[in-house]
Amino acid sequence: MQPVTYEDINEESSASFLLPAWKSNGHVFTSGQVGTDANGNLPEDLAEQTRNAFANLKKVLEASGSGLDKILKVLLFISDGSYSSVVNKIYAETFPHKPARSCIVVSFPNKALKVELECVAEYEDLTPKL
Repeated sequence: MQPVTYEDINEESSASFLLPAWKSNGHVFTSGQVGTDANGNLPEDLAEQTRNAFANLKKVLEASGSGLDKILKVLLFISDGSYSSVVNKIYAETFPHKPARSCIVVSFPNKALKVELECVAEYEDLTPKL
């Protein structure tokens, strides 16, 4: 197993108890990514939060040697079921290869948070097997 650290994605985190991702046996397992912008601000707009969350996920995957096109499974969390049409539209634009997905309506501790996602993706494991 190989950790992907916040240093690897050129970010700092106040959540010292977790990492953005782990790599193992050709797969990347990401932590949840939320819709903060490059300055760490959380926009109020659902579509903007959603696009930011996908961009943040992409950043973690690329630091892991993977990418959005390598995603096998997405776990998506939304804070209100009525958000699904907006999120689904952006999801379809972002993932034309249609990875497997689950979507769960949750109550986030931060009421301004509207969407979070995590995934399992492939990466090319170049470590020697012998």
